[in-house]
Amino acid sequence: MGYLLGIDLGSTSIKAVAYDLAGNIVASHGVPAEIKHLDADHPGWAFWDPDIVWNSTVAVIKNVLDQIGGDAAGIQGVAVTGLGMDGVPLDGNGQWLYPFISWQCTRTERQSRAFSEKFGAEKIFGITGKQVLHIDTLYRLLWMQENHPEILKKTDKWLLIEDFINFMLCGRRATDYTMASCTSLFDQQTLRWSDELFASAGLNPALFPEALPSGTVLGGVTQKAAVATGLKEGIPVVLGGHDYICAALAVGAFVPDVIMDVTGTWEIIVRTLPRLVLAREIFEAGINVEAHVAKDAYLLAGYSPSALMLEWFRDNYGFEEKEIENKTGKSDWDSLMEKAAKAPCGSNGVFFMPHLAGAGTPDIDSRSLGAFIGLSTTTDKGCMLRAIIEGLDYQFKDILFSFERALPGSIEKIIAVGGAVRNQLWMQNKADVTGKVIEVPAMEEATTLGAALLAGIGLGIYADEKDAFRQTYKEGRIYEPDPKRQKAYEDYYRIFKKLYPSLRDVNHEIFNRFKS
Repeated sequence: MGYLLGIDLGSTSIKAVAYDLAGNIVASHGVPAEIKHLDADHPGWAFWDPDIVWNSTVAVIKNVLDQIGGDAAGIQGVAVTGLGMDGVPLDGNGQWLYPFISWQCTRTERQSRAFSEKFGAEKIFGITGKQVLHIDTLYRLLWMQENHPEILKKTDKWLLIEDFINFMLCGRRATDYTMASCTSLFDQQTLRWSDELFASAGLNPALFPEALPSGTVLGGVTQKAAVATGLKEGIPVVLGGHDYICAALAVGAFVPDVIMDVTGTWEIIVRTLPRLVLAREIFEAGINVEAHVAKDAYLLAGYSPSALMLEWFRDNYGFEEKEIENKTGKSDWDSLMEKAAKAPCGSNGVFFMPHLAGAGTPDIDSRSLGAFIGLSTTTDKGCMLRAIIEGLDYQFKDILFSFERALPGSIEKIIAVGGAVRNQLWMQNKADVTGKVIEVPAMEEATTLGAALLAGIGLGIYADEKDAFRQTYKEGRIYEPDPKRQKAYEDYYRIFKKLYPSLRDVNHEIFNRFKS
C-alpha cells in the first residue's frame, strides 16, 4: 500500500506523519521545536536555527520510515506545511546568512508601524488582504535593511520556513500562494508579488522565489536529501501550504458554509470565499483575506495568540503539577485542568486579557499586553486557569462577531481542530461562551493530513479537494452549548469587552518603556 507523508513545522513541535490513502495514520513522530535566543545584547529576540530545523525534520522523517519498516519506496509523495511569515536569507550557493526571526520576536514592531503609516494600512489590505501584523515578512525585511544591509546584498532568495525545507529536500526555490500571503508583499488580485509594495519599501522583488499553487509538484528528493532522510531519491516533493489552511482542506473548509477553528498556539478562524473580496467592512473588522490551498479559492482569517497563554502558565506556575507527573505519571495538563474544572463559571470574578503576544482580530495591536483583572484573596490557581480559558473563548467570540459583521449570515456550527481539541473542558467552554455547536472531527493531525492530501492531489491520487475530503474525513464529537452557562457568559462577556479599551493606554506606555 502506498503512503503520503505530511511534514509540519510548528511553533511547538516539528513532526512527520505518514498516512494511507484513506487518511489513516500509519506512522507519526515529532520533536520539540527549539526557540533560540542567540543575541546576547538582545536576550528577548527569538530565532529558529535553520540547521536545527533541518536536522529535526531529518530526524522525524527517519523515525517515521523506521516505523513503516524502512519502506521508503512506500512513500508516494511528500508535502510540507507549518507556520508562516518566518523566513531565512540564502546566498547563491544555498547557504543561510541569518537565522529565522521567529514570529515570537517583537523587534519588527517599529518597522510595521512606520511603514503602515507611510503607505497606509487600508492600502496594504487593498493589495495584500493583510492587516498590519508586525510578524509579517515585509517588516522583517525592513528590519534587516536597517540593521544588516550587507546580508540583503548577499541574499539570492528569502525563503519562508516551509520553502526552506522544500529546498533542502528537492533543491528548488519556490513558494505557494498561501505562504506568499503571509508576507504582506503579495498581490491577491494577480497572485504575483506587488511591485508597488516592493518599490515603496525599497526592496528588490527578486528576493522572493516564484509563487505557485498549492499541490504543484516541485521536483524529486535529491540524492543528498535521500541519504540524509532515508527517503527514496526522486520521490515527488509537492507544494503544501500554510498550516491552518492545510487543516482547512482536511476538514472540508473549502466551501463557504463550513467554518473552521484551529485552537493551538494561535486561535485561527477560517471561512472560505468562492471569489476574492477585499471590502472595507472586512478591513475594519480586523480580518485578513488570503489565498486558499484549494484551487481558485480564497478565505477570511481571523487570528490571535491562544494556547501559548496556558503553556506560559504551566511553565511558570505548574511546578506542583509537574512534580505529580514525575511521581505518578499523571499528566501535568490533566492535573491543571482538574483544578480549572473545579472553579465556577466566571472564575469567581477573575478575568484574563489574553494579550501576552499582542492583540489579534479584531483589535489588532502589537503593543497590547496581557492582564489578570479581579484578583482577590479568594483567587486560587483553578480560578486563574479557568479565567485564561474563558478569556481565550471571549476572544474567540470576538472573532466570530467580526466575521458576522463583515459578511451577512450567522454562524451556527464550527469544525474545531488543533492540539487543544483534546481538552474537553476548553471545547465545552468554547460552546458555552459562544452559543455555537462545536464539532471535533475524529482526526489527530488535520494539518499534516491536509499537507498529505495536497501531495495526493498533486500526484493525481485524488481527483480534487472534494474527492480527497470524501475519502478521508471522519466525523467526531459534538459539543452543544449549555443554556444556563451560555446566559451567564453573555453577561461576563460584556465585562470582558471593557478590558482592552480600559488598559490600552497604560499597556502602550509599558510596552514602549520595557518591550520595544
